Amino acid sequence: MLLRPLRGWAARAVRRVEPRNQGSSVPGSGLRGAQLRVGPPGKNRENVKEKKSVICVEGNIASGKTTCLDFFSSTTGLEVLTEPVSKWRDIRGQNPLGLMYLDPCRWGLTLQTYVQLTMLDQHTRPQTSPVRLMERSIHSARYIFVENLYRSGKMPEVDYVVLSEWFDWIVNNIDVSIDLIVYLRTTPETCYQRLKMRCREEENIIPLEYLVSIHNLYEEWLLKGSLFPVAAPVLVLEADHDRQKMIELFEQNRDRILMPENQKHGS
Repeated sequence: MLLRPLRGWAARAVRRVEPRNQGSSVPGSGLRGAQLRVGPPGKNRENVKEKKSVICVEGNIASGKTTCLDFFSSTTGLEVLTEPVSKWRDIRGQNPLGLMYLDPCRWGLTLQTYVQLTMLDQHTRPQTSPVRLMERSIHSARYIFVENLYRSGKMPEVDYVVLSEWFDWIVNNIDVSIDLIVYLRTTPETCYQRLKMRCREEENIIPLEYLVSIHNLYEEWLLKGSLFPVAAPVLVLEADHDRQKMIELFEQNRDRILMPENQKHGS
């Protein structure tokens, strides 16, 4: 019963976006893991110049992503998409996010299936501004959080394989491409202290070891390039600083963040 509506939704999603072919890895002016995508052939190639930009802000829990999005939110010609955490906390009265933190072995697949769906919705909704700034992406949902559940022994291999198959189908059939990854690089210890200060209910039980695992996966994916393909050029910002210093850093890097085409061409 569930597969029929899911197949119908997937078919509609395919019809409203063009699939993209992945290009090869290229270096990019101090950026790491740059992997550019090639536009669709034929007449659509003429529209590549007019493509709107999608920038994803990535980083550990409490790395400063919300601060970054808030800083740029008033910029003309830019739209901000935050992580749909409110949906993960309340789906028809259920809180899969809270359940996952309490018992990841039982609820990991449940949460990550819904995360993948809601992040796909983020990527495919119509873009109304020249630049879209997103908090995380469907790529980090798979490469960081699903991967962490599996590596830590909290997700059975069959669940991992099913989620991976769904993800692979999505990236091969639906345009979830991005133009730049802004990696807010923090130490796990800094994130842990920030978690304690902001006191979000579901995060009270997150141990330092969990943040260390997420940090290591981000480093492996975005800096070492040895985990999974990197979906876009990566701009690394050291983010252990206080709020005021981070705001200054965002301002100093405004053009690099909001004009990813310059990054692609090494300017």
